[in-house]
Amino acid sequence: DAFMEKMDKANEPKPEAAEAMARAAYKAKPERFKSEEQVRARHILVAGTDAESKAKAEKILADLHAGTDFEQLARQHSEDPGTAPKGGDLGFFPKGKMVPAFEQAAFGLKKTGELSPVVQTPFGFHIIRLEGHKPATVKPFDEVKDQLRAETIAKLKNDARKKEVERVRALAQGDAAALEAFIAQQKALLEQTPDKP
Repeated sequence: DAFMEKMDKANEPKPEAAEAMARAAYKAKPERFKSEEQVRARHILVAGTDAESKAKAEKILADLHAGTDFEQLARQHSEDPGTAPKGGDLGFFPKGKMVPAFEQAAFGLKKTGELSPVVQTPFGFHIIRLEGHKPATVKPFDEVKDQLRAETIAKLKNDARKKEVERVRALAQGDAAALEAFIAQQKALLEQTPDKP
């Protein structure tokens, strides 16, 4: 362990070199640091798929258009136990996290505060309000440099360990001629020694 620790220390690059290697890794594969488009939304869920549930959702939507506070209505009427206490807040989410009809409606909203029409999903009827939008981007280097620096240092240490293992294995290979000579010498000694009763 002490030898490996000493070897790791010897193969750890200086901070400037580690940063330069991390920056090179970032430039080589920028797609690795891509973040998908996301929206932040609030919703009110009216459970059920019958006409009465739809009518209740339409009434809530009319109240919202008349100026009633969305968060207040979400707390009072939403049947989503996870978001109702938070005023219907779902936070940011990328495509692929919600059921298709909900996702299509949420990503179809363009302006912050914009309301969707009533949207039906297997869970019931939803009213969605857009809270924010994050376009697809590549995370800046400063945001991922610590991760990349750690990966770079770990790779250098691992490569050095593999090289040392290969070096030791090469040294450990037997010398066939020396082994044959040793066996012959031992046989000769045994032949010279008389058998004891």
